[in-house]
Amino acid sequence: MSSSRPLGLAVAQLGPIHLADTRAQVVKRLIEMLREAKSRGAEMVVFPELALTTFFPRYWMSEEEAVERFFETQMPNAATQPLFDEAKRLGVGFYIGYAELTPEGERFNTSIMVNRAGEIVGKYRKIHLPGHSDHKPDAPFQHLEKKFFKVGNLGFRVFDADGVKTGMCICNDRRWPETYRVLALQSAELVVLGYNTPSHNIHWDEPVHLRTSTHLVSLMANAYQNAVWVAAAAKCGKEDGFHMIGSSAIVAPTGEVVARSLTEDDEVICVRADLALGDNFRQHVFNFAKHRSPEHYRLIVERTGAGEPVA
Repeated sequence: MSSSRPLGLAVAQLGPIHLADTRAQVVKRLIEMLREAKSRGAEMVVFPELALTTFFPRYWMSEEEAVERFFETQMPNAATQPLFDEAKRLGVGFYIGYAELTPEGERFNTSIMVNRAGEIVGKYRKIHLPGHSDHKPDAPFQHLEKKFFKVGNLGFRVFDADGVKTGMCICNDRRWPETYRVLALQSAELVVLGYNTPSHNIHWDEPVHLRTSTHLVSLMANAYQNAVWVAAAAKCGKEDGFHMIGSSAIVAPTGEVVARSLTEDDEVICVRADLALGDNFRQHVFNFAKHRSPEHYRLIVERTGAGEPVA
């Protein structure tokens, strides 16, 4: 067995952020959780998707209004600098998601990785955008990620976060096995992500309990099949009456949930994650170099949708 490589790993779940809440109020909450995580031994803290605002894609509005109210033009900025400063003071790295407006005017659902020195060492832009771009007036709320965001253009990449090979994804990405496999093929040891998942599926009558069970199954199966730790942070609860699931979790390479949130409020969960646990699975179970046969997987990249059986 490989020698132990412990990492203090925390997920900082956010309760609701309402339309009336300011960036300053949210950042204060993030800093409080960062301090709690540090007090419990955390060296890396995972915050949710779109962690600075309410989940605004639920509202029909113009792109211009969304940009004015909910997008960040740079990171850090005046509102978020205190979070970066405190992280540097504490010596804790973090992942955080936000709505990004680029200098060219492009809009992305983005996350960044910040090291323990308070420096941005990686950026990811969400690839698997769910929802729709048209107005659905009969729906109880909208899910307009395809209206407000472009498909991410940075790919799935692995970054050195204070010596830990770390991959990022966001929300719906976690349900797609390709996400984790591409990261694992770059020797990822840890995958971090944030999510905002409505309890109600506006597209079909999906039982509410499945929203949580399929979320957990996705984390567990992909952690195991790619020999990675997975840390997933929710923004959850009722935002101005619109409910989102919680169940923030940390999953080991064994596929086991080793920590899970109990509330739908601001809550920190923390584990001492032994990165060497993944080494054992990469060597003895999912040894890619020894057992993969990519010549038989061509349909994965040749087809987008399902087609006829191969002759």
